Amino acid sequence: MRIYKTAAAAVAVLALSATATACGGESGTAGDKPAGGEVYSGTYPVAANVSLDSPTLKAAQKRGKIVVGAKADQPFLGLEDTDGKRTGFDIEIAKMIAADLGFAADRIEFKTVDSNVRETSISKGQVDYFVGTYTINNERKKQVGFAGPYYQAGADLLVRAGEKDITGPETLKGKKVCSIVGSTPLREIKKPKYGAKTTELSKYSLCVKQLLDKQVDAVTTDDAILKGYAAQRPDRLKVVGKPFTKEPYGVGMNKDDKALRDAVTAALEKHIANGDYKKAYEGTLGKSGATYVAPKTPLPRS
Repeated sequence: MRIYKTAAAAVAVLALSATATACGGESGTAGDKPAGGEVYSGTYPVAANVSLDSPTLKAAQKRGKIVVGAKADQPFLGLEDTDGKRTGFDIEIAKMIAADLGFAADRIEFKTVDSNVRETSISKGQVDYFVGTYTINNERKKQVGFAGPYYQAGADLLVRAGEKDITGPETLKGKKVCSIVGSTPLREIKKPKYGAKTTELSKYSLCVKQLLDKQVDAVTTDDAILKGYAAQRPDRLKVVGKPFTKEPYGVGMNKDDKALRDAVTAALEKHIANGDYKKAYEGTLGKSGATYVAPKTPLPRS
C-alpha cells in the first residue's frame, strides 16, 4: 500500500521508518498471547545448473548465496522470531523463487528492508529481489521491476470476532476506525461517504490493541496484514472480507534485469500450478479463515 506524507504527518511517518511495513506501519504484540497454531514452512526442489543472462543472478551465484529483502514484523506474512527464523506467506514465496534459481533455503540470506528504502535497496543491489507486501504501481515501476502480481490484496476491515453490524466500509457510519498516520486506507475511510470516526496511531499493533480493548470498532489496512492478525487470534478477531481498494503484490527487483524478472515470473506460475502456492497460503494467511483464491495466470510479462 502507498503512504501519502502530508506536512502534518511527516514527523510521525519518519519516526516509523525504522519499522515500517508495506502499508507504512509495523506489526507487533497487541496485548495478549497470539494463537493460530504452527506456521507452515515448506521445502522446494532446487534447480541445478541454472543459467540466465542476468547480472543479478550471476552475482548471487558468484557469492554463493542469494540475498532476499523481506519483512520481519508481519504475522503469517513475514515474521522473524527471536531465534532468527523467518516464517510466513511471503517467506514461502521467496523460498520457491530461490529454489527455482538454484538456491536451497540454507543459501538464502534474508535482509529486513524498511518500506521507505525498498527501491533504494533494490536499485543499489543490496538485495537481489524483495518479497514483502509490495504493491505494484506505476510510480514504483519507474525505479524497480516487478514480477507478479502473485497476490491481490486490498484495504479491508479487522473487527472483533462477534461483530455483526460491520459488514463492509458502507456500514461504518458513526463507528470508530483505527489506522496509521498517512496510510491509504485511512485516506479512503476518512471520506464523508463512510461517516466513520477515525483514530490515527503510529502503528497497527496499537490499533489492534485498541480493537481488542473495545476502544475502537475496526482497524483498516491491507487485508493481507489484517489476515495475519486474525490468524494469530482467531477466537477474538476476524477480517470482514470486503476489500475496498486494490493492492496487487509483486516481487521487486532490478528494473533492467529482464531475464531475472522473466525467471521469477515463471517460478511463480510453476508453484501456483503445482500446488505449492496453495499449500503455503493455507498454512499461513489461510489460518485466518479466508477462502483461498488462486492468482490469475499467466502472469504479466513486460
